[in-house]
Amino acid sequence: MLKRSLLFLTLLFAGTIITEQVKAQRMLGAVSVGMNLTQVDGDAFYGFKKFGLNVGPMIIIPFSKSKNWSVSMELLYSQKGSYHKGATDSTTSYTYSLVQDYAEIPVLVHYTDKKLISAGVGFSYGRLINYKETKNNFFDTLYTYKTPLSYNDFSVIADLQIRIWSKLWANVRYQYTMKSNREVVIDNPFYYPRKPFTRNQYNNVITVRVTWVFNQEKITRQPPKPNND
Repeated sequence: MLKRSLLFLTLLFAGTIITEQVKAQRMLGAVSVGMNLTQVDGDAFYGFKKFGLNVGPMIIIPFSKSKNWSVSMELLYSQKGSYHKGATDSTTSYTYSLVQDYAEIPVLVHYTDKKLISAGVGFSYGRLINYKETKNNFFDTLYTYKTPLSYNDFSVIADLQIRIWSKLWANVRYQYTMKSNREVVIDNPFYYPRKPFTRNQYNNVITVRVTWVFNQEKITRQPPKPNND
């Protein structure tokens, strides 16, 4: 809890400083708030059932010779992980939860068309600052960990933004871990014939959020063309 509180205060302070510093410059300052829908590929279950926060400040730097291209860098608090709940029979249920808290730095290149829609690609480095794994019943023996959970997460990102009002943008982002975070041996007692197998685990993330760009110029509507008829 203390680590999360310190991280939130750091993000808030950094966002304030960025906003003040970029007001009179060509750089743009922004802040994003939203939600991650995540799963862990390689945990023997499927579905984006874990929900987490995605929040933090951003700097956007337009390319000097182009009005369409820009590069952005963010400092995010991003929650990832996995959640599964079900039943093995009428009397036995199982629950598994993996919560991972990351301090994350994405860097993306964007192309913006007519100041209304923007597409970007890039990479992200995430540092695991806290995690909690909870399991019961047959999950207790399902996994054997060959390697510990990595504290470093390197991801590739695809990003789409649409301007919805003034300086407010809606954002959908897809992110996938490039290097395995952990290697596990899965021994499922409900598989027959029973045969353990090895899986590498990767974070698989869909992000939905909104972004406010503080010092972005407003869209000016073009006057209607005169009718010569």
